[in-house]
Amino acid sequence: MRSYPKLTHALNADARRAGTQPYSRKNRTRGHAVIEAALLMPCLIFLFVGTFDMGFYCYDLISVENAARVAAEYTATSKFTANDSTTACSLALKELVNIPNLSSVSSCGSLPLIVSASAVTAADGSAASQVSVQYQSSSYIPIPGLLTSRLTITRVAEMRLRS
Repeated sequence: MRSYPKLTHALNADARRAGTQPYSRKNRTRGHAVIEAALLMPCLIFLFVGTFDMGFYCYDLISVENAARVAAEYTATSKFTANDSTTACSLALKELVNIPNLSSVSSCGSLPLIVSASAVTAADGSAASQVSVQYQSSSYIPIPGLLTSRLTITRVAEMRLRS
């Protein structure tokens, strides 16, 4: 009995002679990676932008904390400096020198930066100094639904008076 060649073998040979290849499984899945990347790209970009933006806000938060601590260290030196908001303001401004929207600020009476120092009584009944630093960040990258405007950060530092 004579065997006949398979029909697909004959089609493949004809396609090779004509310079075209028949559709194979490999050729049918070639564009899937591009489509998957196109579908995931908005999510990845949103994630990257959110991380980038959050880094700016965290840097601002850490800087405001340090400014409050430095100003409280100065005001806690004596009972005469406990209410010195002017020097506390200048020390806070020196600590916040790398914040973008504070380059032209020279006083601490209104937003974006408010610094106040006051003499208080600590929890243990001793005299203490309290410094409050309030900072309103610039609007970096607005994220709809989460961060559409500026973020206001307030930090309070309290230290017992040394003398």
